[in-house]
Amino acid sequence: MHPAELFTFALILLPAYLLGSVPFGLLIGRLGGIDVRKHGSGNIGATNVWRVLGPKWGGATFLLDAGKGFAAVRLAENIAWLRVPQPVPEDYLAYAAVFAALACILGHTFPVWLKFKGGKGVATSLGVLLAVMPPIATGIVLAVWIIAFGLSRYVSLASILAALALPLTVGALLFLDELQGRAYLAFACAAAFLVVRRHRENIRRLFAGTESRFKKTTT
Repeated sequence: MHPAELFTFALILLPAYLLGSVPFGLLIGRLGGIDVRKHGSGNIGATNVWRVLGPKWGGATFLLDAGKGFAAVRLAENIAWLRVPQPVPEDYLAYAAVFAALACILGHTFPVWLKFKGGKGVATSLGVLLAVMPPIATGIVLAVWIIAFGLSRYVSLASILAALALPLTVGALLFLDELQGRAYLAFACAAAFLVVRRHRENIRRLFAGTESRFKKTTT
């Protein structure tokens, strides 16, 4: 790869990672007067914020975590567009988008500000999906999450199944020529791996029958 292209990718990956590292759950918890790392599951993600502080704060965390994922991809595409001679190859923009998407998810999961102990990346993954994937792919993954959660009331199980559905969906779309570019399948596999890996303890609790179901709160 040409040095100029390497520099462009550095410009893409660093902002995406740093944006992903913004711990909105922790910041919102502070606004609510607590450190969410010391309550509930100790996670800074939207689910724990929702459980500890209620739907208003949890919903805000979810939207902000998803929003930073979407923004990271759009920023990367703009940087790539501005720094590469026109016309910009479509596959170059695709790679810029998926690399930024993964960097953002990694930033959320392993934030430098919190000694690399972050959230599980579900909301941020949804944000990058909205920016990277066609609506049908995002819709299928979201439908899997909603159905799994509605039937089980396990946020973790719904998130794991939705993550596993992503590469299957992308693979099917590629096979049907509804999507072009191997970069998308590589991204889908990597994103699914990251989300599932962050749910290892939840998987153990699901098999042991000790995982907590999500309960409504009126806070």
